[in-house]
Amino acid sequence: MSFLIFWDNSSPQGLQGPVARGISGILERPVEVVENPVILRGFDRTRNQYNASRILTDMQDIYTRQHGIGDHILIVTGKDLYIPGRDFVFGLARPNIRASIVSTARLRNGYYGRREDVYDAIDRLIKEGTHEIAHTLGLDHCDDIECIMFCPNTLDELDRKRKNLCPQCREKLTLALEEPIQD
Repeated sequence: MSFLIFWDNSSPQGLQGPVARGISGILERPVEVVENPVILRGFDRTRNQYNASRILTDMQDIYTRQHGIGDHILIVTGKDLYIPGRDFVFGLARPNIRASIVSTARLRNGYYGRREDVYDAIDRLIKEGTHEIAHTLGLDHCDDIECIMFCPNTLDELDRKRKNLCPQCREKLTLALEEPIQD
């Protein structure tokens, strides 16, 4: 079982290493970063955002079927994401295809008029990236507001989360990582 981060050229550069190491530390598995080979479609002109669900559908149709990839994939993009019925999402996962996506757009302080801080961005990307990858492993949302698997609706809720899993989610992750991959 391997974990790939597809780093889109619209994402801040220079964060790849710290983010991959952080996610790897939480998952206790190696994480590799590669340049994103997938064209991100799904731009909605009326919203000036990208439909995260459409991007993951394209990921399934174009990449995973053509390449038969069995890795767990996280796309990191700088494009602002939404799904129908929500104003925005920090990220989205499709466990059935082992693919997920996170956006750096609303993880940056500058989006909210705050002073930019690269360490805040790295911290948030590690939390959201791990959260979405864990969904691809079958973990659901958690009620513990400090657990990575808690579903934040605001940046403050995201910042309150710690870079670890609660004991129950850690146990679920451990079991998921032990299960053989079924194709």
